[in-house]
Amino acid sequence: MGGTSPDLSFFQSQTAQNLRAEGRAATRVEDILLLLGERGVEVPEEARERILGCHDLGVLGVWFRRAITAVSVAEVFGASDGG
Repeated sequence: MGGTSPDLSFFQSQTAQNLRAEGRAATRVEDILLLLGERGVEVPEEARERILGCHDLGVLGVWFRRAITAVSVAEVFGASDGG
């Protein structure tokens, strides 16, 4: 039974952390677009690009929670005038 431990330095590295964060962000983006689509909320191309371009998990989390009840994409982004 060898006493050699596997090298886990990559998994603890900043690069690996960034890759995991990017993966979570990509999944959240897909979730937001799927949720809006299933709810029948129209997502214009400009809004779709804004969602796809966001990599901030905090912002994406807010948008996801808003998408649960939003009747427009403006509500997802926090526009209070509804348009």
